Amino acid sequence: MFAIIRTDGKQYRVAQGDTIRLARMSAEPGDTFETDQVLAIGGEESELKFGTPVIAGAKVQGTVLQHGKDKKVIVFKRKRRKTYRRKYGHRQTHTMVKIEKISAKEVSAKKAAPKKAAPKKAAPKKTAPVKKAVKKAAAE
Repeated sequence: MFAIIRTDGKQYRVAQGDTIRLARMSAEPGDTFETDQVLAIGGEESELKFGTPVIAGAKVQGTVLQHGKDKKVIVFKRKRRKTYRRKYGHRQTHTMVKIEKISAKEVSAKKAAPKKAAPKKAAPKKTAPVKKAVKKAAAE
């Protein structure tokens, strides 16, 4: 079974037992991670279900493993013929999370009643176009 979750403006495809790298969280290693922002669920036992935009009652739970930093990215700025050079680096922080459980609350078998169509408005009655009188030029 897998799920597509949304966190920090990004989407991730996760399955039970996966370890994913998310943006840095304030949780400590060993704490639980839980999200109800589940956009889709699918797998071998069920067909793919999509939410509008999220699936009601679906949750993904996991454990925070560790925090870390990515490799350094070098940022180099230069303007030719101006002796302008700037070089600095950046290391993005992240949190590793191990997914333990994906659960979806079953929605009752009843389907939602279809929405009633709005009553049609009566079209305005068309009137015959008014012919404008053409003024004839005064006789010479």
